[in-house]
Amino acid sequence: MGELYGRGVAPWDDVLDETDRAVFTAAGWGRRAGFGTRPVIVVIDVNYNFCGDRPEPILDSISRWRYSCGPEAWTRGIPAIQRILAVGRRKRLPIVYTTNPRRPDGFDLGVWNDKSHRSADAVDIMGHRGNDVVHEVAPLDGDIFLEKRKPSAFFGTPLMSHLTNLKADSIILTGSTTSGCVRATAVDGISYDLKVTIPYEAVFDRSQLSHKVALMDVHMKYADVTDTDDVVHHLESLEAGLFDAVFPPAGRAATESGV
Repeated sequence: MGELYGRGVAPWDDVLDETDRAVFTAAGWGRRAGFGTRPVIVVIDVNYNFCGDRPEPILDSISRWRYSCGPEAWTRGIPAIQRILAVGRRKRLPIVYTTNPRRPDGFDLGVWNDKSHRSADAVDIMGHRGNDVVHEVAPLDGDIFLEKRKPSAFFGTPLMSHLTNLKADSIILTGSTTSGCVRATAVDGISYDLKVTIPYEAVFDRSQLSHKVALMDVHMKYADVTDTDDVVHHLESLEAGLFDAVFPPAGRAATESGV
């Protein structure tokens, strides 16, 4: 339980007690499902709302960007996503981005808005910079860009339709927050019988406890949680151009990125 596929200590190891370890082991959970053969990279809500606009203490960032995950986004999450995107573009894989703008009156978020007393803050309304994907990992011409109104990237969006059209069998899931939109997307992904892999350095949360417990829970029952090196190694092993016949825009994005 403390090993992450023999590649070091699992990020949740320090929040799991011996009873929990025994329960998951006895029940047989946590077996690796494995990578798919036609993966699509998904970048969930790596926007200024969730990252802030610079590395700074999290409470300082939240004072200006109420959703911010603070320095976790900048020191660990974004660099890991950059590594994955670089090899993904070299292999001409489709890359899907999401962001989550709302109407100025918040109607389209429904009861989700009820959970924060700062829901009237204007940082997430349509047209606000907060909804822009941060420059360091911004989408390129040819990438797939989706707006969503609920946690899962699948709910109320054409994501599954796109994946079916691409003949994709798996997703590499990155972004924020680990316990919210990433977890919801992972659960929906396996519900559609996709293999889901989460490189733990490439997802982040405003709460470290939430981050660790969400990763543990998802890894035990739904998806594979591994590290960025493992994901990069797998992507490097793939033949370039797997999706060229069904998604030529991936080639344009790769050309634009200079790879």
